[in-house]
Amino acid sequence: MEPQPRKRSKTSQEPPKFAEFMKGMSKAQYDAEVDYDAVDDGGWEQMKENIQQNARGDAQQREAQQYPKEDEYSDEEGQNDTDEEMEDDDSNSSEDSESDEDVDPVVKIEIDKLNHTFKDFAKQYRLINKIGEGTFSTVYKAEDLLFDQYENEWRRMLPGEEEEDRKASSMTHRRRPRYVAIKKIYVTSSPQRILNELELLHKLTGLPNVVPLITAFRHMDQVVAVLPYCKHTDFREYFRQMSISDIREYMRSLLIALKSVHEMNIIHRDIKPTNFLYDPEKRQGVLCDFGLAETEVLGGNCPCNIPDDQFPYQIQMTLSNGYMKNDNRQPRRANRAGTRGFRAPEVLFKCPNQTTKIDIWSVGVILLTILTKRFPFFNSADDVDALLEIATIVGKSRMRACAVLHGCSFETNIPTIGERGFTWEKIVLWATGRTSGNRRTAASVLAPGEHEAVQFMEKLFDLDPMTRPTAGEALEMDFLNPDRETKEEADVVE
Repeated sequence: MEPQPRKRSKTSQEPPKFAEFMKGMSKAQYDAEVDYDAVDDGGWEQMKENIQQNARGDAQQREAQQYPKEDEYSDEEGQNDTDEEMEDDDSNSSEDSESDEDVDPVVKIEIDKLNHTFKDFAKQYRLINKIGEGTFSTVYKAEDLLFDQYENEWRRMLPGEEEEDRKASSMTHRRRPRYVAIKKIYVTSSPQRILNELELLHKLTGLPNVVPLITAFRHMDQVVAVLPYCKHTDFREYFRQMSISDIREYMRSLLIALKSVHEMNIIHRDIKPTNFLYDPEKRQGVLCDFGLAETEVLGGNCPCNIPDDQFPYQIQMTLSNGYMKNDNRQPRRANRAGTRGFRAPEVLFKCPNQTTKIDIWSVGVILLTILTKRFPFFNSADDVDALLEIATIVGKSRMRACAVLHGCSFETNIPTIGERGFTWEKIVLWATGRTSGNRRTAASVLAPGEHEAVQFMEKLFDLDPMTRPTAGEALEMDFLNPDRETKEEADVVE
């Protein structure tokens, strides 16, 4: 299925032909002949071919290319935020009306370079400020200057957007600024990784609570994706004040997104609070950042996908006296992509048969963070430390069984890691300062809503990926059943 171009409305001019958009042209030819717009049907396959075949040569050309001096950049193009437009309605908060004075000088240089790289880009989007930065990309907030000239069907895919449009249109006759997120993907990302992200975003467009891809641009080795700008609140500003009812809605919104993604056999691989843009006032969220996502491929050679009645492994665990001088074992290779502290045990044990269940473990880590009011909860420096952190809670006995499940062994003589570990209930009580030695008091008991949340979390933290619930199964559990919400559960967790 080919991606749909950004359709023009009937009242706008006919779109120019952009088949040349993805062809291997020189910079001079680009500047002279190409008017940038969405990647259309004819250009998508060419985009794949050019990204894969010409990225190396394009990178060399770009290294030789010198940007103009800072004072030669034009900062007049695309600056169309007149006072009339920026005053359309009170719902546009101060974050939606940032002025150039609010932009850091370094960010201003980045914006100028981006406008210079993509010819006529500033005629379509007015870059406002940087709103996010990661290992492989930077995200900018921008105003879509040509919003009214296109059929913006993607807005119907976002929760609450149609209602916002109706409310805004009834409040004012003036043009309302429309915002998008411009994701600049670094050239350090491999061409295949960039292509994979764009293809998956296009494939997932239209799914509930998943950010859709609006369009994409490429110039030589530079690629940007245009995504909806989703108003949200920083996770660190609200997670400590969440009530049980709030937690339930957050989890439900996240799992609805994951259910639809997993049904497409796609693993997100990087589930964490910063990749789920949540608005606590509307109680709605959108899953984003599919830079590490991949299609699930089953059949890896790992004991974890062998039924229990056929499981042949009986491993006698003994402490090693050191490393083998001549280790002839084959090295284990597996995808370990993800964020520290959110990786599932099978990822840490380098299981070659990773499934969508690794995302469910990450959801459990988010829930643990909320219940314990500690972010981040796990803060390991490497995979070994990460396994030890998990073992401290679940105990050495269960970690040994988990290691055997993936054809590995686990042993430690660290005295603080016990054989049986602790219950998740005790971890929540300890993290929130509600333990009082060996005495059991009213303060050291979980509230009814908290108890259900911890029971739900325990299932997400199943060490065996075969029995860990799917997103769909998690949505059917008691904790997320809206009929079970009570007044007591709506109280803020003390």
